Amino acid sequence: MIDYARVEHLVRQAGQMILDANITREQIHTKESRDNFVTDYDIRIQQYLVDNLRILLPEAGFFCEETMQDSESRDIRKGFCFYIDPIDGTTNFIYGYHFSCVSVGIALDGRMIAGFVYNPYNNEMYRAIRGQGAYLNDRRLWTENRTLADGILAFGAPADTTKGETFFKMLYQLYEVTQTIRNGGSAALDLCRVASGSNTAFIQTRLSPYDYAAASVIIEEAGGVITQLDGSPVSLEENCLVIAGAPVAYVQTRNIALRMLDKK
Repeated sequence: MIDYARVEHLVRQAGQMILDANITREQIHTKESRDNFVTDYDIRIQQYLVDNLRILLPEAGFFCEETMQDSESRDIRKGFCFYIDPIDGTTNFIYGYHFSCVSVGIALDGRMIAGFVYNPYNNEMYRAIRGQGAYLNDRRLWTENRTLADGILAFGAPADTTKGETFFKMLYQLYEVTQTIRNGGSAALDLCRVASGSNTAFIQTRLSPYDYAAASVIIEEAGGVITQLDGSPVSLEENCLVIAGAPVAYVQTRNIALRMLDKK
């Protein structure tokens, strides 16, 4: 039996570490590309979560954004696995944009069973346990089945600039049929806003499992839909394109994406 209240407490404590941070240039580093950052706080918060979650569930594996020196080689499709993004929206965090979060998802035998996504700046805790519904703090979430024309489409821009032209042509087609578009800079939070109804749909061409694992169960428990472009479940093992939304808006988004990305 997982102590979900303890997991939520640890996620909130990690969020407090974001609030207490005093970021300096010396604490900012680049990863594989010039616009992909990691800070000392990403690493520190991730280690805090791993150390404490390992005490809570010693048999669990970990799939984390930042490389761990003691990362397990176990099959993450078997048993429990924590999916951790210590600061989703690191660029926002660096520049004081105040739209970043801690994201922790829990899978059992390759299926998400719980998710916690916490924005400490607004004290917003999105959480869901499979079969028990999704919540924003104490408010039960249910995704209203709206069309793209009835709300906001959120998106994440591709990191690979060579694919930007195709993506933004697709985005323009979506923009023509929705009220407006937003790029929040934190996929996990933008996805959770699909669950709450603030966003009607979301699309990003390449995300890692730790970006969306926790949010995926929150969306599904709220009555929304999240899949890859071909309609298959989002992968918990490798990067993939992610589309999410209220059921009708999801179908509209996916149809336009299929047509524009030539993936039918």
